[in-house]
Amino acid sequence: MLSQNVLPPTYLFIAIVLMVILHFFFPLAKIFPFPWNLLGVIPFVAGCILNMVADRAFKKVDTTVKPFQESTTLIVRGVFRLTRNPMYVGFVLILLGIAVFAGSLTPCLIVIVFPLLMDVIFIRVEERMLETTFGEAWLEYKKQVRRWI
Repeated sequence: MLSQNVLPPTYLFIAIVLMVILHFFFPLAKIFPFPWNLLGVIPFVAGCILNMVADRAFKKVDTTVKPFQESTTLIVRGVFRLTRNPMYVGFVLILLGIAVFAGSLTPCLIVIVFPLLMDVIFIRVEERMLETTFGEAWLEYKKQVRRWI
């Protein structure tokens, strides 16, 4: 299956490339003019930091960060108290930052489509695996923490 061979960072890279293409070839309308577009750096940096913190949490407990691989530990602390999927939220923040920085309307389409795609391709499968692996602990965590934010 293609999605198991193509990891989320590859989808992020493809999304960024598509955003750049849309911005330069099909900008439609300027919605964030200079200097307001510079505010895009805020979600971009926040997304990068969120991904680094989440990645560090996975490494700290020595569990996999790769989708479709069985986790050995259910992480419920740190950024995982805010969202069950901090790395995907980080990716969306990165894309949002790029869209704001670009300033045109069409890159915003990718910001909307990307989380839907991640949900279908990765998150639903990952959550089923977590339920199978961690059972009641997962279900309790799932009740307390939202999927996204």
